[in-house]
Formats: sequence, structure tokens, C-alpha cells
Amino acid sequence: MFKYVFKRVMVGLVTLFLLASATFFLMKFTPGSPISSERLKTEEARKAAIEKYHLDKSIPEQYAIYIGGVLHGDLGESMTSTTKGQQATDLISRSFPVTARLGTVAFVIALVGGIGLGTAAALSKRKWINNLCMFVATIGVSVPSFLLALLMIIVFGVYLRILPFIGLKSPIHYIMPATTLALYPIATIARLTRSSMLEVMKQDYIILARSKGTPYKKVVMKHALKNAMLPVITYAGPMFAFMLTGSFVIESVFSIPGIGQLMVSSIQNRDYSMIMAVTIFLGALVITFNILADIVSAAIDPRIKLK
Repeated sequence: MFKYVFKRVMVGLVTLFLLASATFFLMKFTPGSPISSERLKTEEARKAAIEKYHLDKSIPEQYAIYIGGVLHGDLGESMTSTTKGQQATDLISRSFPVTARLGTVAFVIALVGGIGLGTAAALSKRKWINNLCMFVATIGVSVPSFLLALLMIIVFGVYLRILPFIGLKSPIHYIMPATTLALYPIATIARLTRSSMLEVMKQDYIILARSKGTPYKKVVMKHALKNAMLPVITYAGPMFAFMLTGSFVIESVFSIPGIGQLMVSSIQNRDYSMIMAVTIFLGALVITFNILADIVSAAIDPRIKLK
């Protein structure tokens, strides 16, 4: 186990290094600059900013300075006028908790909804229940999240006026953005659970347990559901990372001051330091949750051999 975890961590670090390098060079070859005459009116201010952010040096020198700072935990500081001079780590630490709370609520909704729909579709003998569950799953996959967000705002926020849709000031504010963010994962989890449950219910140990007179609910909860959850757990790690990193559009639509909105504003302002800092941070999250998902899967099912 230790060798496996160590190997995965090393691969994750190399992946993160390649991600940081690719982001750096893409930023340098992208047209535009945060240091422009529109933002800095005087030539003196522009020259001072270029020198401060090492933009007067060659690209290899800038790369060496940037990687050296990252290795020492320095992700740089913002270059834009609204957040100029503030450390990227400080801006991330203020905005990420908002995204984390929204992502956690959406994660719980996705797990409960997806597992419930998938289990009902697999075990129910009523065809309409199976069709309904698969219809919901299909809608979740096919409808874009931003379109669902706009529809929910129009229906529940504007016409019915029963749900707020700006910010996350109270628990009720989480309903629409969390549901919107969770719909696609619900669809995927429902399909995974349904197919896995149908396969598990045909296994010999399930048939043996039922032949011994074990109650049906106990067979499902204790034996079938536990083993059917392995594909869901494997998907849950990347899914949680997706909910933390893929909420850019949702945060913009609902005016949520999270890391997604920070990333969008950084791209719009060509804030190189913030774009690279947020990319590295989110990449580290994705890698971490993928490793955790593999470890949890191995702990639940001893048949999984870690090599």
C-alpha cells in the first residue's frame, strides 16, 4: 500500500509540474497583457510594473523565476487594478471556502440522488419507475448546467419568487446552485449504480444469501449495495474535484464570490499570476481526490490489488 501511494503521489507531482509549465507558456504566447496602456496611463508606471513582474526578462528567465517561487510556496501576486499587490494565495484562501461549501452540498445531493435513483431503477419491478429514473439521468447528461441554472432562476426566482438566486447568504441560497451543479453527477451515478446493482444481484453469494432466508432488504443493504458502490466510489473522487473546479459558470450565473468567479475575472483581465495560481491549485485538488478515491476503493474491496 505504501509503495502504491508513494508512486501515485510522485506521478501526481510530475503531472502538477507539467500542468504549471504548460499554463505558464500558454499565458506567455496568448495575445494581450495585464501591463497595457489602458490600465497604466503613464509610461513610468508601465515600466515599473514590467520590472516588478520580471516581464523585461527573457521567457526562460521568467520561467525559472516562476518555478522557483512555486517550489517555495510563492504563487505570485495579482496584477489587476482591483486586486493589485495582493498575494494569489490570499485571494484563493478567501474565495475557495465559498466554493468548497457549495461543492460539498452539491456532492451530497449528487450521491444521495444518484444512488437512490440507480438503486430504484435496478430493483424495482415496475417499468415506469425504471423509465422515470433513466429519464432523469438522460436529462442530467443532455441539459447544459448553465441552461438549467437560467431556467431555475426564471421559474423559481423571478416568476414564483420562492428561492433567492444571488450569493450564498443563507442555507436556502444553496438550493438552486447546488442542484444545478449536482444534476450531471446525479445522472452519471444513477447509471453506474443501476448497471452495477443489476450485475451484483446475479452473483452467487447474493443467491446464496437469499436462499438462506435472509431478508431482502438486508441482502440489498449489507451485500449488494456495498459491492455495487465500487464504481461509484471510483467516480466520486474525480466528481468531487469536478464540483470544486467546474463551478465557474454556476458561480458567475448566481453571482457567487468563489474561486470560479475569481478564475473568470482573472482570465478576463489577463492576470497571469492569478490564472497560473488557480490552475495549479485546482490541478492539485483533482490529483489529490483521484488518489484518495483509489485508496478508498482498495480499502473497501480487498480483491483490488495495488501494483
